[in-house]
Amino acid sequence: MPSLSEQLKALGVKIGTAELPPPQPRDPSLDIDAIVRGMWRPTPLGAVFVAEQTFFPDYLHGTAAILPASPTSIIAKWAANESLAEMPLESFAFLDTETSGLSGGTGTYAFLVGVGRFVEGQFLLHQYFMHDTAEEAAMLEGLAAFLAPCRALITFNGKAFDAPLLLARYTLHRMQVPFKGYAHIDLLPLARRLWRDRLPSRALKYLEEHVLGMTRTADEVPGYEIPYLYFDYLRSGDARPLAGVFYHNAMDVVAMAALLAHTNEMIANPFDGRVQHGLDFIALGRLFEDLQHLDEAARLYERGLEIGLEQADFGTAVRRLSILQKRRGDLEQARRLWEQAAEAGHIYAFIEMAKYHEHRARDVGAALKWARMAQRQVKKLDAPRYVRAHWNAEIEHRLQRLQKKAGL
Repeated sequence: MPSLSEQLKALGVKIGTAELPPPQPRDPSLDIDAIVRGMWRPTPLGAVFVAEQTFFPDYLHGTAAILPASPTSIIAKWAANESLAEMPLESFAFLDTETSGLSGGTGTYAFLVGVGRFVEGQFLLHQYFMHDTAEEAAMLEGLAAFLAPCRALITFNGKAFDAPLLLARYTLHRMQVPFKGYAHIDLLPLARRLWRDRLPSRALKYLEEHVLGMTRTADEVPGYEIPYLYFDYLRSGDARPLAGVFYHNAMDVVAMAALLAHTNEMIANPFDGRVQHGLDFIALGRLFEDLQHLDEAARLYERGLEIGLEQADFGTAVRRLSILQKRRGDLEQARRLWEQAAEAGHIYAFIEMAKYHEHRARDVGAALKWARMAQRQVKKLDAPRYVRAHWNAEIEHRLQRLQKKAGL
């Protein structure tokens, strides 16, 4: 009986590799180190390709600096990790990944990891690239060495995507996770808190354009194309399309540093001209109110009302401010605050004083006096028609009830 090998040969099946054409060598002029400025760095697990850039303290990303000028204490409190406020900037690592897929899972690779940190006021950006899937451990080892001096991660949607993905890759290689135990600020939830009512998108690139004033160059590639560009590179060895991927990743990392610095300055110094939109003041007021900084929240709400809001937002802001004033302490303290606000011309404060005298002091005459002062204040108000209509309806309803109580 013929052997299995002989039977396969009779069917035309070739055995072994002797008759296969030799693999075509890759063109060195098209490989990654010829396309992207970088170098091969040795690690205990092999060499990894790293692209490195330095951004100096005077660098502006659009209109925003990348070096925070104020302590990050409020952001640390918002992140529910006040230890962040005690960390030097050198402890922060800004991290973003480019991956072989957008859904995560154990079959997804992070083939490019961009990470930046501050060293002596300069921002060092390193991008670790997986030239081949066999080099993943070396890439992860190089990244771990860069992260070693840090104690906190700054990401954009990183709690949901980047950090779990890297955790899975380190775990699969049985390597120690370098960011285990790190504090973590995910800027996406913070961006949603601050701009969800004013901007139609909170994507990082959109915020970069409409908050930071930065427009990327023609080198930018859309994020959804990136996995396909990497697979094409693995098949062809042609790294030219990856230059745009490196640019995209670098800008994401630098944009995170700029967004943190800009947001931190908004929160630390909201009245220095950096905040110019009424809705941004209202959003900051909500943030401060949630953190129990009630006096600052009231000032922010008042400033938002002064600057001007759309009709749908105006009534909501007024209600929040009125409720907040009651939360700031007992009613006697609230009364003193309303009197101060009335002196500054805030119409809501006249109405709150009318409420106070009607329901708390049981003085209908004083309540009528405050309601009528509110009515006169509206007539002097230089504001859109819907704002005056809002206040007039509120005041007229109150006056009718008070006049009935007074027997007028």
